[in-house]
Amino acid sequence: MKRTLPRFLLVFLCCPFAAFAQSPGFSEPWKNPNIAIAIDPYERNEIDWDLLATDSRVVAIIHRATIGDRADRKYAERRDEARKRGYKWGAYHFGKPGNPIKQADFFLDTVKPGKDDLIALDLESTDAKDMSLDEARVFIKRIREKTGRYPLIYANNEVAQAISRQYGADDVFAQTHLWYARFKRSVTDFPQGTWKTYTLWQFSSEQNCSPAKRSACLYTVPGTEYDMDIDVYNGTIEELRSRWPFDK
Repeated sequence: MKRTLPRFLLVFLCCPFAAFAQSPGFSEPWKNPNIAIAIDPYERNEIDWDLLATDSRVVAIIHRATIGDRADRKYAERRDEARKRGYKWGAYHFGKPGNPIKQADFFLDTVKPGKDDLIALDLESTDAKDMSLDEARVFIKRIREKTGRYPLIYANNEVAQAISRQYGADDVFAQTHLWYARFKRSVTDFPQGTWKTYTLWQFSSEQNCSPAKRSACLYTVPGTEYDMDIDVYNGTIEELRSRWPFDK
């Protein structure tokens, strides 16, 4: 005899991400004045440091250091300025196709990360023009071998889904923290599998912001233009300061 499951159970089984619909961490967390904000610029973003300092919630900066085999031209200059001003500092590598060990070594040689410097790998897409997920695993293991740490993984929803689907709770990706890119006010379909939640959520950039409608931006950071990538931390300002660079 065929048994029919109760409707509420069917909904739960068919929609495993439903629990996140009610999570405050996935519903405009940047509106909470106690939640920390970070920015992640690269060489083409403009920064007015004095104006930036007027927003006390912006406590961390993660700057692109390298892309493939090229160093960002503004990285060193901005690292020194940010440290002088007391910001938490981080560096990321934009992964491209090619030898991931060579890229990891180049990134570390460029950054020379200190114990309080966050390190991250940007997996921009699942397209052939960007670093593959298999190459990313090699990159992560190389970083771990050389530093004793795992980098954060920057991934949009498509990439996070692909990682969760292909690798699940493996011994590489699942050891990392997630830097989630999703340009929405709320998320109800977070792809659980490798990560249960995000550590950082990049919620605003030129993807959902424009100079013509700056007032419509989800968050405006003083001293930056509409195209600045803005991130919210999954916790308070004090928690970010104490847990940075998330290497445990």
